[in-house]
Amino acid sequence: MLNTELDRLKRYEQLAIEQQDKIVVLKKRVDQLSFVRVALLLVEIGFFVGFVSSEGSFVNAIWSVLLLLPIFTFAAVVRRQNKLEKEYKFHQNLLWVFENEAALLQGKTNGYNDGTAFEDENHAYLSDLDIFGKSSLYALINRGASKIGIEELAKHLATVSNREIIIDRQEAVKELTEHIDSTFAFRANLRGHELNRVEEIKQKLGGQLLKQVAFTSNKLLRVYVKLVPYLMLLLFLTGLIFGSTFWSVFSLMAFANAMLTFFYSKQITTVYYGFSGSSGLLSSYADAIEWTEQRVCDSKYIKELFKSEEKVSAHIKALSKIIVEFDARLNFLLYAVLNFFLLWDLKCCIKLGDWSRNVSDQVAQGLDRIGYFEELISFATLNYNHPNWVFPTINTDFALKADELGHPLIAVDKRVDNTYTVRDAPTVDIITGSNMAGKSTFLRTVGINMVLAYAGAPVCAKRMELSIFRLLTYMRIKDNLIESTSTFKAELNRLKMILSEVEQHPNAFVLIDEMLRGTNSKDKFDGSKAFIEKLIKIGTPTLFATHDLQLSELEHVHPNAVRNFHFDIQLVGNEMEFDYLIKQGPCTKFNAAILLKQIGLG
Repeated sequence: MLNTELDRLKRYEQLAIEQQDKIVVLKKRVDQLSFVRVALLLVEIGFFVGFVSSEGSFVNAIWSVLLLLPIFTFAAVVRRQNKLEKEYKFHQNLLWVFENEAALLQGKTNGYNDGTAFEDENHAYLSDLDIFGKSSLYALINRGASKIGIEELAKHLATVSNREIIIDRQEAVKELTEHIDSTFAFRANLRGHELNRVEEIKQKLGGQLLKQVAFTSNKLLRVYVKLVPYLMLLLFLTGLIFGSTFWSVFSLMAFANAMLTFFYSKQITTVYYGFSGSSGLLSSYADAIEWTEQRVCDSKYIKELFKSEEKVSAHIKALSKIIVEFDARLNFLLYAVLNFFLLWDLKCCIKLGDWSRNVSDQVAQGLDRIGYFEELISFATLNYNHPNWVFPTINTDFALKADELGHPLIAVDKRVDNTYTVRDAPTVDIITGSNMAGKSTFLRTVGINMVLAYAGAPVCAKRMELSIFRLLTYMRIKDNLIESTSTFKAELNRLKMILSEVEQHPNAFVLIDEMLRGTNSKDKFDGSKAFIEKLIKIGTPTLFATHDLQLSELEHVHPNAVRNFHFDIQLVGNEMEFDYLIKQGPCTKFNAAILLKQIGLG
């Protein structure tokens, strides 16, 4: 059984090696078919020379038949090669998935979107807790390639659901973790496609396509397009038997077909370029949707993702097949043959029209479903990659208890875990300590794990229980030159926001790191003291990190509402050592003087 992150890493590396071997074999087979295609082209040229050089109706008829053989063989080879290339691309993507997972477990950058677009300094906690952006929680978790998948993950990290939804999401994540192997293929099918292209297709399916293929509702046109292949075959066989007169009729009808295609060329082009080149994307998405349809899930949350029992993957595969047929027009040789003799482009437009009228809306909904699964798979992958993390218990009563709580963005070999528990009633816990001793990291550790818990994800802890809090933070306060906002003014704005929130929401939980840094020490102390006493009066649980040891004396004034904790240092000779462990009581050892002396100021 794989019980550690190292075990997971070794497994990903082995899976990557297996994919590399498959890719080598597939590449060889694809290259072989490329040579066959070139050979068929040369054969076709030879047959054409023979046809031009031949004399007599019977000989011409034989050469005519021979001319068709390489074309049909070429089409079969192209289909086979396209299938192999799709398989080749799939295994390349699967290799990328495994290599990306291995890289993440080694502390490297995630190849998926890091959520920078969702950063918001005005949010209650996002910026302070590194939720979005480079080296963020989102960057650690995200495995989404679709627009909805990316946005859903951002939503669940930026908002708090109710207890029932959180528990349902936990069950969904656990269930998908049990089927993690199959999710790798799901992700590989979605890898490498442009987000905008998928959205364009959804928009086209939303109504544009029906308008663009309206011309195919002409009954006379539909009947003629249906009959053309049979008529042309009949004329061809008749020409072979009875000679030149019927060849003339055959040629005249081919010319008429060319003119009909030209007459509708504007409508055909409009329809085609809405989907051109997207057959691979649609086929991959169809495979991904089929994966979601094959899941027999027990969790309530996943079941509710299926608003319809309709199996839309088959419809998307049908659309992909039509696009593949339509793409045949890109080959000049095939374009002439297919449209002059079969009215191929018009036939594809009619198929698209029939398809759109029957299932377009259902397919658009099916494409959306992919994103919801991606978001859950992101958390399931996080759970799988970190087997020692746990799902927290969401309590109805006021609670926050964590054993061996660690920061999820710190590597396991460098992380120091802490145990922390609040009292049964809210307190302001003042944390003092030396520079670089771990105060800020501890606050962020508590906050970021709360965010994970409320998203229905596992947390970086041995055990965790908590009730649902409205998380508010005050950590990275910056000035803003564009808005002419000084650091002190920015701090006041943040404090105003927190006070407004705690007065409106009795379940608020506040994390504050070194308040009022933008003013003098006396005003800083007075302001901090007044703010703490305000929180005590309201009854808001708070973690308050500070260098101001005077604030720890508030425990004597409010023994039931204030607790003191600290992070300290150990001096070994002239060197400082940090254990990063939280301890009871105020700090008695500080290191600012030592640090200043080390740079020549003491």
